[in-house]
Amino acid sequence: MNAPAKKLEPATLADLLAAPEDDRLELVDGALRPKGATDPTHGAAQRKLSALVDPFERRPGGRYPGGWWFATETDIWFDERHTFLPDIAGWRRDRVPVRPAVRPVRDRPDWVCEILSTNRRNDLIQKKRVYHRCGVPNYWVLDPESAMLTVYRWTETAYLEILEAQRGERVRAEPFGEIEISIGVLFGDDPEDD
Repeated sequence: MNAPAKKLEPATLADLLAAPEDDRLELVDGALRPKGATDPTHGAAQRKLSALVDPFERRPGGRYPGGWWFATETDIWFDERHTFLPDIAGWRRDRVPVRPAVRPVRDRPDWVCEILSTNRRNDLIQKKRVYHRCGVPNYWVLDPESAMLTVYRWTETAYLEILEAQRGERVRAEPFGEIEISIGVLFGDDPEDD
């Protein structure tokens, strides 16, 4: 007679925090999953976008817009079953006056950007649903494969796609509408000479 199968308990935040940090794990729907591997295109897009929003990471007022904190690939707790490492996340200083400094961050971000790579389905379906359910106001998706940016705004029923832009276009995208973004630059094009 076979013994009954042992029921596996869902993974917890404690399990995630006990794992070596080098494992780059996320807690997705109660399971520990490796964050997808990145390639140089993904890393370059992450670096370029981080540099573009950098003027916002200061106190408001003065020459630059300011008013934000940013972090890349930082553990952010959304609920008991979900702790993600978004590619880039931002918090408005008027809502979170002190830079988040504890792992995992428990303050909901005001903006998240995911850059598609080997975990496309996770970013476009599972994470998007969690971000919406938890009230993340702005969700961006960069797709290096098609050189596109998609910008979503939170609404009560679902994220509303408010902008889709591709290489060759220059856009102003909320919540960073004060700056113009050349989409191609995010994916390796040289910036235009001023």
